[in-house]
Order: sequence, then structure tokens, then C-alpha cells
Amino acid sequence: MTQRQRVQRTPVNRAVRHCLALSLPCLALGFADVHAADDSGDAVVLDQVVVEGGGFFQPTEQTGQYRAPASSSATGLTLTPRETPQSLSVITSLQLEDFQLDDVNSALESTPGVTVEQPETDRTYYTSRGFTIQRFQIDGVGAPLPYDNVQGDIDTAVYDRIEVVRGANGLMSGSGTPSATVNFIRKRPTAETQASASVSAGSWDRRRIEGDVSGSLFGSDRVRGRLVVAAEEGDSYLDRHGRERQVAYGVIEADLTDSTLLTAGHTWQNNDSDSPLWGALPMYYGDGSPTNYDRSASSSPEWSYWDNEDHRSFVEVQQFLPGGWEATLTGSYLTSDSDSEIFYLYDPAQQLRPGTTEDLSIIMDNYRYENEQWVADAQAKGPFDLFGREHEAMVGVNWSKSEVTDYSARLYETSDIDVPLDQWDGNYPRPTFGPSDGGSDFTQEESSIYGATRLSLTDRTTAIFGARATWLENSGVSYTVARESEYDAEIVPYAGLVYDLTDTLSAYASYTEIFEPQNEVTQNYQPLPPIEGRSYEVGLKAALFDERVDATAAVFRTEQNNTATLAGTFNNPRPGYFNYYEASGDLTSEGIELTLAGEILPGWRASGGYTYLEIEDSDGERARTFIPEQMLRAQTTYQLPFWPQMTVGGQIRWQSETFRDQQYNTGQTRQDDYLVTDLMARYEFSDNLSASLNVNNVGNEKYLNSVEYDQAFYGEPRNVMLTLDWKY
Repeated sequence: MTQRQRVQRTPVNRAVRHCLALSLPCLALGFADVHAADDSGDAVVLDQVVVEGGGFFQPTEQTGQYRAPASSSATGLTLTPRETPQSLSVITSLQLEDFQLDDVNSALESTPGVTVEQPETDRTYYTSRGFTIQRFQIDGVGAPLPYDNVQGDIDTAVYDRIEVVRGANGLMSGSGTPSATVNFIRKRPTAETQASASVSAGSWDRRRIEGDVSGSLFGSDRVRGRLVVAAEEGDSYLDRHGRERQVAYGVIEADLTDSTLLTAGHTWQNNDSDSPLWGALPMYYGDGSPTNYDRSASSSPEWSYWDNEDHRSFVEVQQFLPGGWEATLTGSYLTSDSDSEIFYLYDPAQQLRPGTTEDLSIIMDNYRYENEQWVADAQAKGPFDLFGREHEAMVGVNWSKSEVTDYSARLYETSDIDVPLDQWDGNYPRPTFGPSDGGSDFTQEESSIYGATRLSLTDRTTAIFGARATWLENSGVSYTVARESEYDAEIVPYAGLVYDLTDTLSAYASYTEIFEPQNEVTQNYQPLPPIEGRSYEVGLKAALFDERVDATAAVFRTEQNNTATLAGTFNNPRPGYFNYYEASGDLTSEGIELTLAGEILPGWRASGGYTYLEIEDSDGERARTFIPEQMLRAQTTYQLPFWPQMTVGGQIRWQSETFRDQQYNTGQTRQDDYLVTDLMARYEFSDNLSASLNVNNVGNEKYLNSVEYDQAFYGEPRNVMLTLDWKY
């Protein structure tokens, strides 16, 4: 069979089948019994208390706001935005809903100071403050990415909010990566019965359904469950490209005692992508003139596919202790599988001519990837008295292990496609892939001890001191290259100071160091030494409009040493390697950030930020030019006072020009500054039923998704989505 047949498999069937498998106990018990708890004599001690990454505060789905009242992502201590000595943004449940941010890419595109680098359709990198985001967490516990990228799309249906701590965060994330840490906060069960469902339809035959039900089980508020399911399918603005995505999430929490909370859950997600872009489109002809294809142009044939499936289970025990202390023990297990047959058309010899793609180089690959991952974290925190003042402390241990295996069966050919890519029908013979000609089998293991204390020095001054000691060990082989490294007790310190200038305005400063292992190799295929450096941040934070709005003005500086610098291209590379590097780069990143989030006036919500960034190398020249120097992200909605059933709003994403010198060509890939505007409107027919319309890229702006590499593809043109929501 030369092309996979999917006509018997629908997103709804797959999602329902998996959610039944993971949540039969919830369904068997039924939510019809939840009202029995009203007459029970059980003492519900933890009613409405939700564990969110180690911090206890109201989920954003219950606030209906564009801000979160507190966060523990930066330091492990549950702090308000003003108490946190770093720049922090939160994408809340309402923001995800208002702008139909159904996947992490669209959510992070709306986040101040973050760029979504998408050189291909199904592999994504994220940057902040000039560097790749490598640290991700779920409920405050690390979720390592062995290759520092996301394959496929991560659906947001299972999350209450997404928190982004910009700048180095070695205290909580294991290394002082100077970009940002992204913390996904899961939805949790509720004692009260609540349910919601939505159906959406939009451009390119896109269809989506979501369901979410939560409430008490066993006729008692002491046991609660929640089930979330979502499914999406549709074509694309890209020729031949289509996607299916399904996700199911089930979670149960139980009050084992009046002071002990047990939570267990499982998430399954599946992504199927037909005719994905691998390597994207050549940007220049051989004579150096730009190609300028139609936005729909694709270099992927009909038979190509890229499928990803993830299973993630977790168990969490929360123990309330005397004196206001609490301890949390978390364990999670992940299996991630990827299967693909992909097609890469590129022009290393500068032979591309207008009107044809003949004589270009082709790589076809049958690539498979498996990752098995275990994570464990134990943490305790609480208040203590010293010198007549109350302070806070947090201490924890963390361990993770990832076992990665992948293989690649590559074939090399020369193109005989005699038409431009934007006129090609995708008809190219599918090859017969042979056995693997290269692959990986390696293990990454990391152990950490971390701790922090928040000292109340005066009524207006607090200081945070902390450190994390990390042990890293890599073993195995990646494409014939030994992946052997070991680091013992690498210590990353953290210090922060917050001074309340007034009752609503605070000044802050923070400092941390950087330790970041690298996977790039030298000309001898040896790994580079780790990046080291320092990160500084100072700023002002304000709680405005009766503390309904959080505002931050930050100035930051990061100094990095040993950064990988491209040194050349292998003539006959081993599979998986094209370039070799030197650890000769010294980079400095500095800039300013202005952010605001909250309810400015009753019914008027806003969130956004402006970033100015300069990245320079050791010679004072601009570096990493594919990252914009200036960015503006803003969202706002307004509930019309003269027509309260109607809410209107919009979001903008603007960035300054970016460029990159071509590696294989004499041209320079350049993207001028551009502005993308999205609009939304929602009408509430009743307290339970509403309809919303989202129009994205209303100006139909044509822009490249990323210029980080020689090849690229264009962002989505104007598109619409109509959604019908029901809530109980």
C-alpha cells in the first residue's frame, strides 16, 4: 500500500475509545449521584482547595479573568505577581477560550516576549530573550524534552492555564537556561457538578469538539473526578496537508484524611499529520533572487505522514502538616512515540531555477522515535518564625530519567519535478524504505536538590535566596556518536529582592547563574562543553485598579559563554548531522519588557506586553538575527454595557524585521516587520449557551513562520472559526 487509508478512523471514535479506557471508574459511578453529598455528614475539609503546581489558589477557570492571583512557577513558593522577582505572564482559561487558543503554539504566540519558531509544520521551537526555551513543567514538575523541541501539537483542552517565567530559572527547572520556563497547569476536579461542551467549524474544513465534566463521586465530596475530551480534524491552507488531533484526560482526587489529598490522572494525545513539511521551502533561486511562492506551496508528496502519540500518567500526594506546612510527592510516567515517512527537498548546490525544481536534492526518511520517561519530585514548604518576623521556606528533591530510541532509514535522490512547488500536485513515487542506516539509543538522567527561603527583612522588604544542585548523566549512542557525559553537583544559585515603594508599587531585582549542557558536536563529533553565564533582572511591579491589574516594567541582561557557533558543514555527514560547531560564542542579551494583565474596567479585560531585545556576540555585532528585536503582543475584550450579552475583542501580534544569511546560498532570508490582527465576538443566548466567531489574520498578512534556517514556509492566511458553547 503506497498511501495510508484513514477512512475508518475518526477523531471522535478514537477520542471516545481512549477516554473510556482511562476513565471507566468515573463513568461507571456516574455523575447523577453527586447531589447526594448535600445530605451526607462527611466533613469536606478540602472542598474548593485545588493543588496547582504546589500552590493553593483558585483556578483561573473560576475567576473569569486575564490574570492569576498567584504563582509558584518562579521560586516554588506561592507568591503574588508583585512578590515574584521575575517577569511572569499567564495565559488564563478565559484567554484560551476567547481566542480559541486550542494548541500550545497559538497560546505561546500570544505571550509577551515569546517567539514560536516553526521551521516545519510538525516540529516547533520556542524562544524568549534571544534563546531557545528548553525547560517545560507540568504542575511545577519538570517535563524534559530530549531534543529541545515539540513534535506535533500540544492541545490546551486539559489545562487551566499556562504560566511563562521569563529569564533564567535554574532554581526550579534544573539549569539556568536564560530564556524562559513554561509551566502547564492541569485542570483539577471540582466538588460541585460542572459540565461543558463545544462544537466548532471553520476554514479549510476544520472541525473540533470538546467535552468537560467534573464533580463528586461515590455520593461524597471527598472523592472527585474530571474527564476532558477533545477531537479536531481538518485540512490546511497548505497543499495536501491535513491533521487529526485527539486528546483525553481523566483525573480523580480523594481526601484520604482531613489532611491528605491523593490525586491520580492520565492524559492521552494523538496527532496524525498528512503531507507535513519537513525542511519547508527553498527561499532563494540559484542566482540569489527570492522565490516568493504562494502561501499554499508545499514540498511534501501525497504519501508523506508524521504521527505522534503520547501517554502521560501521574500520581500526587499532598500532605498538610502542622504550622501551615505542606508536603507534596509527585510521580509521573510518559511514553512518547513518533512514526513518520517524510520528504525533504533542498538546494545545497544552488541549482534552483524559476519554473522548475529539477536537480534539487531530496532526502526521504522513515523515521521513528520512542521516549520513555520517569519523573519524581518531593517538596515541602511553609512558614517559620525568626527574629520576631514570619518567613517562608521551601526544599525539595527531583529525579528524572529519559530513555530515547530512534532510527532513521534514509534515501537520497535528485528531483525531477519540472514545475514550481506552488504548482506541484504532490505526485512523487513512494520509495521502499530499507533497514535503518542510523539511530539513537541513549539515556538522560538528572537528580537535583533544591531549596529557597523568603525572608521578611522589614515590613516593606523581602529577600529570596535559593540554590539547586544538579547531577547529570548521559549514556548511550546517537547516530554512532557516543553520548557520554557526567556532571556532579553543579550548583545554580538564585537571589531576589523585592521592596514595596508604596502599597501598590514594588521595585525588585534578581540574579541567577547559568549552566546548560549542549548537544551540538565538534568536527570530531564530540559534544561541546556546557554553556555558563549569568542573568540579571531589575524592574518595577504594580497592582493597579484596586489590584485588578498587574503591571511590570523589567530590564534584563544575560551573559553567556561557550555558546555553540557554527564552524562548518560535514562533507559526508553521519545520519542526523549536517553541521559542526565550536564553543567559541560569547553572547550578551539585554533589553526591556513591559507587561500588563487584568481587568482595567468592569467588563474590559486586557493582557499584553512589549519587548525590546538586543543580542550581541563577543565582537559587539548583532547575533541570532532570526529573533526580532522588538515584539508586541496584546489581547483585549470588552463586554458591551448597552448590550451585555455581547463581548467583542481582538489580539495583535507585531514584530520587527528578522533575517538570516543563507548557509548554502548567497542570499539573505529576510522577513520585514509585520502585524497580525485577530478579532472575536461572543453572544450569550443564556447563562448556559453562547456562540462565538473568531476571525484570524483579518488583514491577510503574508509572513514567514521562521527564518532560523535556510528554508521556511508561510503563516496562515485569513481564516474563521465559529463555535457553539454549552456550560452547566
